[in-house]
Amino acid sequence: MILYNVTINIHESVHDQWMDWMQTKHIQDVLNTGKFSSARMVRVLVEEEMGGITYAIQYTTDSKETLQKYYDEDAPRLREEGAQLFGEKMLAFRTELELISEH
Repeated sequence: MILYNVTINIHESVHDQWMDWMQTKHIQDVLNTGKFSSARMVRVLVEEEMGGITYAIQYTTDSKETLQKYYDEDAPRLREEGAQLFGEKMLAFRTELELISEH
């Protein structure tokens, strides 16, 4: 199992608008691609020097191949929407994780 982790720092001035968009639209849009079986959103409990509030959204998929299909077929469009809405007030970086075990 592969976890696609998107860590986002969002500026306080657009936080509420961003949170609404994430909860009611964006996460569901990613799931609607059919390439992920679940998603979870967590708040990162660290105070950033640059300010803002940081979250991580973890999407679960079955393989790196499926994740690559997401990158090729869906990611540009979905990322562009966030960039259009929030611009430089949203900073994101992405990490691919492989689940080894759950206890």
